[in-house]
Amino acid sequence: MTTKISIVLGLIIIASLVADIALFGTVHVVFLGKRFYELIDWVAFWR
Repeated sequence: MTTKISIVLGLIIIASLVADIALFGTVHVVFLGKRFYELIDWVAFWR
């Protein structure tokens, strides 16, 4: 992955989080964070 691609992906992720917080509040971000943590834990188990 080149530096340009990683910067663009990072900006897309940050922009989507800002839009989600602005439109719906922080409840969704907390929910997605918990689910992402469970996914990482599950993937680490199968590693």
